Amino acid sequence: MHNHFHSNPDLRPAGERFFVRSEAGEDVPLRRIRLSDTPECFGGGRNPDFFMTDVTGGYGAADAGETVELVRRERPEPGSPTQLAAARAGVVTPEMAYAAARENANLEGFAASLSEPGLERVRDRLMPLLERVEPWTGERVRARVAARQAVIPAAFTHPEVEPTVIGRHFATKVNANVGTSASSSDWREEGRKMQEALARGADTVMDLSTGRCIRETREMILRGSPVPVGTVPLYETLERAGGDPLALSWEIFRDVLEDQARAGVDYMTIHAGLLLPHVELTRSRLTGIVSRGGGMMARWMKAFGRENFLYEHFDEILDIAAHYDLTLSLGDGLRSGSLYDGNDAAQFAELRTLGELNRRAGARDVQVMIEGPGHIPMPGVELNQLNEREWCDDAPFYTLGPLVSDVGAGYDHITAAIGGAMIAGAGTAMLCYVTPKEHLGLPDANDVREGMAAFRIAAHAADIARGVPGAILRDHLMSMARFEFRWPDQFALAVDPARARAFHDETLPGAAAQKAHFCSMCGPKFCPMKLAHELFKD
Repeated sequence: MHNHFHSNPDLRPAGERFFVRSEAGEDVPLRRIRLSDTPECFGGGRNPDFFMTDVTGGYGAADAGETVELVRRERPEPGSPTQLAAARAGVVTPEMAYAAARENANLEGFAASLSEPGLERVRDRLMPLLERVEPWTGERVRARVAARQAVIPAAFTHPEVEPTVIGRHFATKVNANVGTSASSSDWREEGRKMQEALARGADTVMDLSTGRCIRETREMILRGSPVPVGTVPLYETLERAGGDPLALSWEIFRDVLEDQARAGVDYMTIHAGLLLPHVELTRSRLTGIVSRGGGMMARWMKAFGRENFLYEHFDEILDIAAHYDLTLSLGDGLRSGSLYDGNDAAQFAELRTLGELNRRAGARDVQVMIEGPGHIPMPGVELNQLNEREWCDDAPFYTLGPLVSDVGAGYDHITAAIGGAMIAGAGTAMLCYVTPKEHLGLPDANDVREGMAAFRIAAHAADIARGVPGAILRDHLMSMARFEFRWPDQFALAVDPARARAFHDETLPGAAAQKAHFCSMCGPKFCPMKLAHELFKD
């Protein structure tokens, strides 16, 4: 199946596409935000262009309605050394160089531009921050991958993927889930949701399809996604088993794993850490087992009194993963589904097992992420990151939220983003977004937009807390634009520019309002920022 998506100007980030060259000579896309000059009444002067990552592939640049063909990068043949094997051998791969350039987001170019005439005021404020920044290089990325503190999910069979690096030393990444369910009416709608997620900054996409057309949906997303694609192969295994958890088998799962890896999936959730003795630990839980994959495996183990076949055949899983450079996302089948169950014995027993599996994968040069909760009370959130770092040897942690309250139905993107900001601030590498429909139904494209906005804010706040190079610059530029009433610049720097503009224009429409030194909240006489400009005129 070929990519059949078309460019849509409504799904285009602010700014224009801009390319920097990686150390390996590849063009790496960014977004350039051209900021306007400071009004003369506020002292005048220029403002610098600002750069942000761009994950939209060709969708963010093509003309409206134009069919987009993604760049297909040269990839090694299956069976070649994995990213981890190369890193351990001291080899800086093109993917490492690409990821380094993407992480830098042209900070060096931004810093150099501040020496230009007319930018003195901005330079005085921002250069002290920039002087402390050490740019990422391919070698520095290689060292983190070799230490197994970072992964680059880029399967040999997914040439469309633009490499990104996931680890606690890098910018916090956000994953967006899409996928059909039994109630889906149009599996192609998942492609439109994917485009929505990319426009809102999704660093990876997971296809969690459980309804009809699982293979068609996955192929559509793989051929149309410029970001790493993840799956949960147990879902298709259940479909091939006729929908009966008791008909699951290693043989069916192995075939699904091989088929999905051959198709180009970059990372897969593997529920191999949920063991037979762990199931009994869930007996006293308030909400039992809430992971779909975990529930399937628990049902199978309990029925047959046998150990998890994914655990028993883990070496064979590693054979396939190493052959395709498939990153394993070791699944938390016993994550808590309520605050009552948060951080219980079952959850942490599985996490310890994931640490064991992580070490076994490392011995085979297979990259690993560790998945985390779940529903966790705020005082217990950081403990998950601390335990993961100790028990799983600092492998990248990838969490669903966590949700810090159980009463947010309809607003669970907020309850989850609060927990996400907390745990990412403590070192979690990637957050899985939650939409307002969590616990209620299958999300639509607007729910994807809402969830992505909440989690981009959470990830950004965590990056500031962790001191990720350059993260806070965008906030400082936003504050400058806000204090100088540069409304178009404020919109462009916002997480959701279209919504920011729409909210502003709703009560102050027209071109003149774009230059007004007030908004409808305070009006022209009560705006404190306008009054502040009068304080030191003398």
